[in-house]
Amino acid sequence: MESIEWKQTGELIPYSNNSRTHSEKQVQQVAASIKEFGFTNPILIDEDNGIIAGHGRLQAAQLLGMDTVPTIALEGFTEAQRKAYVIADNKLALNADWDYELLKIEVENIAQDIDLSLLGFDDQELANIIDGLSEDSGDLKEESYSEVFNIIVSCENEGHQERVYNELLEKGYSCQVQSL
Repeated sequence: MESIEWKQTGELIPYSNNSRTHSEKQVQQVAASIKEFGFTNPILIDEDNGIIAGHGRLQAAQLLGMDTVPTIALEGFTEAQRKAYVIADNKLALNADWDYELLKIEVENIAQDIDLSLLGFDDQELANIIDGLSEDSGDLKEESYSEVFNIIVSCENEGHQERVYNELLEKGYSCQVQSL
């Protein structure tokens, strides 16, 4: 098992072709999470201190003024494996789904004890969770969205959709992805 080594943030080299972007808002969310819970997910690096996974965590650490961060060196990857893992680490997490009934129970159980903004959901998403509405639910109450203004963007394919989504997030927009 690889061991955790604390390294100076200036020693770490972001991957120049990292296709995953991090908006200022998302980096602030990660920073708030690190501040509340600690640095629980080390940055994955290669033998030359190149970042494989954790670009957003590094940005959050720098925002917090941290001089050192926990890292795990992944050794023995071919160049192709390293590049593939940079993508897979981000995409595989996006492929997960939610059990909205259990999520509602968990959110309600912690709502009095913790700042729910630390969970990463925006106010409308939290309201929907607490109201028992799933992302694909058709039973949204009018008052739950009456002050939200939406725009629908049609995309050519999933890759185009992901690029548009990331661009809008980077510009500070709150976005949801829906496939119809």
